[in-house]
Order: sequence, then structure tokens, then C-alpha cells
Amino acid sequence: MKIKAAVARAKAAPLCLETIEVGDPRPGEVLIRVHASGICHTDLAMRDQTFPVPQPIVLGHEGAGVIAAVGAGVTGLAVGDHVATSFDSCGECPICLEGEPAYCLQAFPRNFGGSRLDGSTAFSKDGEKIHSNFFGQSSFAEYTICHHRSVVKVPKEIPLEVLAPLGCGIATGAGAVMNVFHLKQGQSMVVFGAGAVGLAAILAARALGASAIIAVGRNKLKMDLAKQFGATHIIDGNHPNVPEAVKAIVPGGVRYALDTTAVPRIIENAFASLGTLGMLGVLGVSQPTETMALPLIDAISVGKSVRGIVEGDAIPQVLIPKLIELYQQGKCPFDKMSTYYPFDKINEAIHDAETGKVIKAVLRMNVN
Repeated sequence: MKIKAAVARAKAAPLCLETIEVGDPRPGEVLIRVHASGICHTDLAMRDQTFPVPQPIVLGHEGAGVIAAVGAGVTGLAVGDHVATSFDSCGECPICLEGEPAYCLQAFPRNFGGSRLDGSTAFSKDGEKIHSNFFGQSSFAEYTICHHRSVVKVPKEIPLEVLAPLGCGIATGAGAVMNVFHLKQGQSMVVFGAGAVGLAAILAARALGASAIIAVGRNKLKMDLAKQFGATHIIDGNHPNVPEAVKAIVPGGVRYALDTTAVPRIIENAFASLGTLGMLGVLGVSQPTETMALPLIDAISVGKSVRGIVEGDAIPQVLIPKLIELYQQGKCPFDKMSTYYPFDKINEAIHDAETGKVIKAVLRMNVN
């Protein structure tokens, strides 16, 4: 079947809207008619080859759509189901069996290898291999093929364009608070960076009853939305001593800090903002060679810890329905951070996301 897709063909270059072919789903896979896809910072990092993925490739990993065909052996999913798509995992390795699919031992080949494990791809163009399976989905396309473990059935009454960002950004931020911090009512948190991931963390902290939720950043649009979403305090990212400002709000320091920036200096500030038994969650995408310096005595003497976080430690089939339930209850209005673009404006949407003009750019593909 011929479809339209956005193809990354060169490092840091605009994506090319092309007509390509998509094959039929194989055993364990589903074919999805993509209605919407969020744009995430990770898509841009892969476009720019911060972490090299093979090109040409169809990126995109916050998809939502309708199942158009089901491969052999797939259960629990049917043609016509509305679904959100998330990362892929094997379901069989020791880490998956412990309930931590975000850290699957096959995570890199399944999500960044640009193909199925056997080297085949879902996409092609006149005999040319177009790499697929990015984050288990490659959702910058009108149709895509996903492994069934990447797919989560969602309610039909909610517009698919609203649900698309749940596949990565929203789940990552909210999951960090819910699944990693296990934040309890009355505890405190500071978030460094209030993009989609940071704002989702703020929404989750508010829903869980945090006493103090501090947002640190420079972008006025994002800080204003952080206040709307439940931040009790805002600290300008240009403040000369952010940890001191945090401790002026929460004496002794906060219980949890979340960094979404991947900037070592900011991560060091986040660690310094923690109080006794504080935990720092780090989830921004950085250069592979990036390092940071943290005082060991500070960690040991008051029990501070640092935790890397991937995809909010989510089991997509558990976390995404939970977030949808909170949305339906009015406790997690994540749709308020989205700005919508037609698919053919994808490079404009990417530019607006990169420059901070919008918080979460969402593409509309098949809207009829």
C-alpha cells in the first residue's frame, strides 16, 4: 500500500514528505492507520544523529490511530480498535519478566535499530529500504506497523489527537513521579525544565497531592502553564543560586527533583536542591560522552540518590489507561499543552517545538 510519510534522509536536515510503501503485518504485528502523532525531542535528537539511527528512516514515536489489519497470533486487539502506540520490548527477557519493559535487554535493537530483529523493514520505496520500527512504531506516516506489545487500546470517545502524546512525553514525566518516585501526599518536588515531560510531572504531582511543586525554567509560556498545571512556586532559571531558592521554599530541600534538561550544571543544581533521603530523577537525552560531578559526601550523609529514568518506568498497557482515567476525571488535562498541525506542516511544527514557540506539537494525519 502506498502512503505518505516523513523521511529523515540526512543529518539535521528537514524531513522529506514522500510517497512510500508499507507492507502487511507479520505474525505478532498490527497495521495502524495513524490519525495523529506527537513530536518529541528524541525524534529531533535522532534526526540530528545525536544517537545514530540508520537513514533513511521514518521517525515518530507518539502515535495514535485505528487498527486496520492484525497479524497472526495477535490477541486482545482487533480491526477498528482505537489505539495509542508506545515503545517496544521483548516481553521475555529477565528485565521484562520483572515488569520493567522500558529497560528490556533488547530495547536498543527493537527501538533504535531501524528494522525488525531479522533486518527487514515495514517501509520501502521503489526497492529502496526505508528504515522503520523507530521506538517500535515510526509514527510520522499515514500508516505504520507495530509489534502488538507497542500498542495500547484506548477509549473511542476521546479524540486520537488528544491521546497521541501519551506514547512517550506525557508517560515519561508522569511515570517518573508515579512509578519511580512513588510520590506521596504532602511530599515536595522540584522540576527543572517545563516542556511536555516536566509539565506532565507537575500534573502527576498535583494529582498525587504534593505539598510543594516547584518549576524551574526560563520560558514564560512554559512557566505560565506550569502554574496552571499545579506548580506552587516558580523559580527563574537565571537565578544565581537555584538550590538556595528551592530551600527558601522547602527548608532543608525537596524530597524529589526531576531534571528534563540533560545539562550537567542544571543536574548538579537539582541534586543540591534535595533534602534528606531525596531522589533525583534524570531523564533528558544528552550527548553520550556527557558527565556530571556530584558530591559523594552529600549523597552518603543524608541518603540522597540519583536514578536514571526511561519512559517513566512504564508498562504502557498499565500507565496509559491510568493517565486517561485521570484525564477523564479532569485531574490531568495534558491536552492543554498541545498545538496541532497538518501533516504537511511537519517541519514547521518541528521548528516551533525546537524554538519553544509551542510546548507539544501534534501532527494530524488521517483526520477524516
